[in-house]
Amino acid sequence: MSPLDAYAARLADPANPAEAEAFCLDLAAQRRGFQMVRRLADRALRPHIAALYAFARIARDMVEAPEHEGARLQRLEDWRRQLGGLGKAPPEHPVFAALGRTVREFDLPVPLLDDIAAACLQDATRARYQTYDELLGFCRLAADPLGRLLFMIHGYREEPVLRYSDALCSALLLTRLWRDVALDLKRDRIYIPEEDFQAFGYTEADLRMGVCNEKFRELMKFEINRTRALFEQVRPLPDKLPRLLAWKVRLAWYGGRETLRRIRKRDFDVLTHRPVLSNWDWLPLILRTILKP
Repeated sequence: MSPLDAYAARLADPANPAEAEAFCLDLAAQRRGFQMVRRLADRALRPHIAALYAFARIARDMVEAPEHEGARLQRLEDWRRQLGGLGKAPPEHPVFAALGRTVREFDLPVPLLDDIAAACLQDATRARYQTYDELLGFCRLAADPLGRLLFMIHGYREEPVLRYSDALCSALLLTRLWRDVALDLKRDRIYIPEEDFQAFGYTEADLRMGVCNEKFRELMKFEINRTRALFEQVRPLPDKLPRLLAWKVRLAWYGGRETLRRIRKRDFDVLTHRPVLSNWDWLPLILRTILKP
């Protein structure tokens, strides 16, 4: 299913919840991350997790997919409009039919969903960040809400647990941003804060020329170490959770840390090498997750 087809889908039968559920499951199944979560999730929760993933995925595609070029902002605003109509108007799109059921069943706060859409709108209009605090603000919109919603679906609303979730989700997003420095530059997005460029004497012009010198390596080392520290904040969380949910958290934690380890192993050169974990790479992480006492 192409990004444009996913956005343009409409309900054939609004009275048939199975149609919306199947749409979200099919769309989410295209993402390897969802596949791993699905295998470790209670069967009854899978359609609800898929609805969240599908909502976030389509919004994200509006920012990144070339099919949306020239209409990104208009479609993102339309996505937020449909979200605002949850429970007030008949759903137009299968995602909102499924999402409406999930929101009602688990009493989920719709503002968290709107934060995800707002983050995509911000990403479509903002290409630079001056400070690390500004970048963390983006993470709080783009990543943390989905983590909170997933924990709420699993029955956790305690603020200490949700703060752990925030740290994990922000760390995972930052890891992806550091891994994808070269890719994001091609779409004129630079997430390394300007204050960090200045602190290490490296410039945007250097980055555009692909200069991977000692200044760049030290800059990336700084970002990686700061993200590792964020992961460390999450270390106690799995011990507070039931087994299956603890496995999901540990696997995400191990995956993020492994990506950072590979960046370090390449001497922080993310300009010529993008470390992506293959299915084979995930196997030892899965075993480690399951076998950990």
